[in-house]
Amino acid sequence: MPLLEIKDLNLDFIVNDTSLRAVDGVSLHIEAGETVCLVGESGCGKSVTALSIVRLVPSPPAQYVGGEILLKGRDVLKMSKAELCSIRGGVVSYIFQEPSASLNPVFRVGRQIKESLKLHRPEIATDVEVIRLLKLVGIPA
Repeated sequence: MPLLEIKDLNLDFIVNDTSLRAVDGVSLHIEAGETVCLVGESGCGKSVTALSIVRLVPSPPAQYVGGEILLKGRDVLKMSKAELCSIRGGVVSYIFQEPSASLNPVFRVGRQIKESLKLHRPEIATDVEVIRLLKLVGIPA
């Protein structure tokens, strides 16, 4: 079973009673351990596609009009709010392109990583784990 499978996803934005297609027939198949990059021109739907995986695109104005998003075989489009909260950050996480939207420069990065771990994986939210993660991405000090 793939980790993530998107089948013919179509998402519209409803603006002034007009339907505007933002994602048009996107399909992906991602196995555990794979790395996938969405590449394209500005405004082509990369961010909307990525945010759709855990339904982070506000509805309204967004409307899922077709397709499936299967995360470990479970249909994300049929999940309750509680189910979505349980996978956001813990199962599916994002690293956004704009660092000021992702990290607060007022706080040390280690503190921010630990805060996320406390929220999603409290059993491993330790300074040792934060240091391990920073070393893993090439930030040893």
